[in-house]
Amino acid sequence: MQLGNRERENFAVEPRLLGHTAISRHALVGPMTAARWMLVFVLLAGVYFFHGFVVPVLAAVVIGFASWPIYRRLLAAVNGNRTLAATIAIISVISFIVVPISIAAVYAVDEVRDWVVWAVETNANGAVVPAWLTGIPIAGTWLGEQWVKHVGHPGALGELVQLVSGSNIGNIYRGVLVVGASTFHAFLTLLFMLITLFFVYRDGQSFSGQLDRLGERIFPMRWERLSRVVPLTISSTVTGMGIIAIGEGIVLGVAYWLAGVPSPVTLGIITGLMALIPGGAPLCFTLVSVYLVASGSPVHGIALFAWGTTELFIVDKTLRPRLVGGPIKLPFLPTFFGLVGGVKTMGFLGLFVGPVLMALLVAIWREWMREVTAPTETTVNHIIKG
Repeated sequence: MQLGNRERENFAVEPRLLGHTAISRHALVGPMTAARWMLVFVLLAGVYFFHGFVVPVLAAVVIGFASWPIYRRLLAAVNGNRTLAATIAIISVISFIVVPISIAAVYAVDEVRDWVVWAVETNANGAVVPAWLTGIPIAGTWLGEQWVKHVGHPGALGELVQLVSGSNIGNIYRGVLVVGASTFHAFLTLLFMLITLFFVYRDGQSFSGQLDRLGERIFPMRWERLSRVVPLTISSTVTGMGIIAIGEGIVLGVAYWLAGVPSPVTLGIITGLMALIPGGAPLCFTLVSVYLVASGSPVHGIALFAWGTTELFIVDKTLRPRLVGGPIKLPFLPTFFGLVGGVKTMGFLGLFVGPVLMALLVAIWREWMREVTAPTETTVNHIIKG
C-alpha cells in the first residue's frame, strides 16, 4: 500500500544511530577555511624558499621609486616603449650608480685592509705615541696617556677591540681577508637586483594599479593615504638624504685627497654615511682638520675646515630644504631609529628601507589618531551648533 504525501509527513521516522546522512551533515573543515589555510601555507612556503631574494628586491623597489619621475620622462621620450625605456634606465643605473660605487668600494677595501694590518702589527709589538696626537691643543696630553694605556703595549689593542666589539682582532683581520670570497655572492645579489629593477621599470605601473585595487578591498577609504606614504617618503626624505650624503662624501673625499689626508676614499665614504645623521659630516671633517693641524699641516687643516663649513652652509640653506621634507615630514626620533635600525638589520640598504618602515608606522599611528579624535570633534561641533 502506498502512502500519500501528507501521510508520509506524519509518519514517525526512526532516528539514525550513526548521525546524519552524507547529504545532510556538514564538513569538519569548510571549503573557505581550507582555502584560507592553504593560502597561508603557500605564502609561508614562498617566504621560506625566496627569503634570500628580499634584499635585491627591496633594493630594486627603492631605486625604482626614487628614479620614477625621471623614468616617466624617459618613457615619454621613447613614445611609451616600456621595454626600451627600461633597458636605457638599467644601463644608466649601471653607469652612474653601480660602477662608481664598485670602484669606491674596491679602493676602500684596500685602505681598510692596510688599517687592519697596522692594527695587527701594533697589537703584536705595541706602538709609540704619535707626535701629532700629543700636539693636539688642550686634549693632546690626555690623548697621549690614553694611547699608552690602550694601544702602547703589546696585546692592548686586542683587549680594547674585544672589550668594544666582543671579537678578537685576529678574527677581524681574517674577516677582512675573506672579503674577496664574498664577492661572488655580492655579484649575484647585484645581478638579481638589476633584473628585478628592469621589471619594476617595465611593469611597475600596471602592478601598482593591481596593488591599488587589492588595497582598496583591504583598507577601503584609507589605502590611498597609506599607499602614498612609501613613494613620498622615498622621493622626498630618503632620496634627498641619499643625494646629499653622496654629494658630501664625494666633495669632502676630494678635499681630503687634496689636503693629503691618508685613506681619503675610506674617509670620504665614512663622511657620506655620517652625513645621514644630523651633525655627522661636520664631526668628520672637523676631526680630520684637527689631525692635519696636529700633524704639522695647519694651512691644510684650516683650509679643509673652512671648505667643509662653507659647503655645509650651502647645502643646509639651499639643497636640503628642497630635497628633504615635502609632504611627508618624519620627526627626528623615528628618522634616527629608522636609519640606525635599518643599517643594523639590512646593512647599507637599511639606510633606505628603515625610514620607509618608520614612515609607514607613523602613518598608521596618524590614522589611528584620526579615528580616535574624529568622533570627539564631531560631538563638539554638534554641541556648538546646537
